[in-house]
Amino acid sequence: MYCDHCYRDAGAKAADELSTAEGKALLEEIKQAGFKIMIFSGGEPLLRPDIFQLAEHAVKLGLRTVFGTNGTLIDRDTARRLKELGVMGMGISLDSMDGEKHDRLRKMKGAWTGAVEGMKQCRDAGLPFQIHTTVMDWNQEEILDITDFAVRMGAVAHHQFFLVPTGRGKDLAEEALKVEQYEELLARLMRKQREVAIELKPTCAPQFMRIAKLDGLDLRFSRGCLAGTHYCIISPKGLVQPCAYLDMTLGNVRETPFSKIWAEHEVFQALRTLDYKDGCGRCAFKVKCGGCRARAAIYHGGDYMGEDPWCLYRAGNR
Repeated sequence: MYCDHCYRDAGAKAADELSTAEGKALLEEIKQAGFKIMIFSGGEPLLRPDIFQLAEHAVKLGLRTVFGTNGTLIDRDTARRLKELGVMGMGISLDSMDGEKHDRLRKMKGAWTGAVEGMKQCRDAGLPFQIHTTVMDWNQEEILDITDFAVRMGAVAHHQFFLVPTGRGKDLAEEALKVEQYEELLARLMRKQREVAIELKPTCAPQFMRIAKLDGLDLRFSRGCLAGTHYCIISPKGLVQPCAYLDMTLGNVRETPFSKIWAEHEVFQALRTLDYKDGCGRCAFKVKCGGCRARAAIYHGGDYMGEDPWCLYRAGNR
């Protein structure tokens, strides 16, 4: 696949990706740093020949091991093997109820059918799965229909990823939701949460925490934006970023132990202060929400502590 919205701008395998031995050592560092969850994502993680070894190692370390995948490589044997290894869940991408639209976004015919088949294989193997949807202007009216589809398929959750224009996603900036549409969809999702038993979670849309709180909806989440406080990513080459969309390298695990980068880097330390600027700094919900730090950086010349411009609440409603 060559997905239009890929933050990683993924394509062919990089020549200097971490080896299996480096991957296992990194997992040990991740555990040492205090993390509880390990998400294998990509690109497509199931393309790595050693992915089962890495997943098994993560499980043995006591990390809750989950995947983000396009789903097309999950056949019967793969689903069963992942289940037997102790993998706890698969996040499978589905961006439209229209197969042609999904396939067009991912530049591969049959991607929609393959994703749905992957869900069925997970379900049959007893491997929990959830649906991941990237939200754009052309599919916003389908989001709740995809939630209903997730319920019918037996998914445990539906997570909605709100587009941040990085990687190839820069070319889709005009397809991102406008602020009013963004707020309205978050409100609809929180209302929908009252109607369905599965978990709904907007990602890169931390304002959902404020909407839920004001609506009296009790969610299990403690915070909206987790970048640098509870979450970070490590690239296939070992480069550490605060989140997938905050495009700044804070270190290389080949040069500095990950646990040291996570504990000591000045950007991580700054993010943990929650000392945001302007509207986000004054907001009564800055602890629960936090604003999208990646979006703040994009719209404020790299200032990741700036105000998130995609928030109606900042405009005098405090």
